Amino acid sequence: MTQAFTQTAFTNARTSPQLPTLPTGWPIGSYDSYEEAQRAVDHLADNDFPVADVTIVGVEPMLVERVAGKLSWGRVLGGAAMSGAWFGVFVGLLLTLFTPGAGLLPILFGLVAGIAFSMVFAAISYGATRGKRDFVSQTQLVARRYDVLSQPRNAEKGRELLANLAARTHVFN
Repeated sequence: MTQAFTQTAFTNARTSPQLPTLPTGWPIGSYDSYEEAQRAVDHLADNDFPVADVTIVGVEPMLVERVAGKLSWGRVLGGAAMSGAWFGVFVGLLLTLFTPGAGLLPILFGLVAGIAFSMVFAAISYGATRGKRDFVSQTQLVARRYDVLSQPRNAEKGRELLANLAARTHVFN
């Protein structure tokens, strides 16, 4: 048995560990997607399995960056103007609510100031990259596969339940 399958991760299930620890337990299922692993744990829960003894482990993690589009000065400043406008109007509305007889002046001032400050800070930030990052992207941590582990005391029952789920899923597909 390896270090990854020791008893320590489940000793105090109510508090999260202060330092990262390796997962423990015996493998009872392996899945190609996180959604499938989640479905397996949900199946275990529906069958009164003690899911507090279960851990989903992403194996061979990868950091995936999906590029969503190209950045340009127009896009950067336009986005900054829009977000600055919303924030400025919000601040202006708050000032109007707490200043009797202020009228629309705080709202207009908030709008103009929000746009101006947001555009200045966005221009400084984008200019500092000097064209080395002219795209927008979203980063995601994914794994090649997802293993479901259970503590040894319940592992065999978990394997049986997940085998039943797999058999039922293959019948419907």
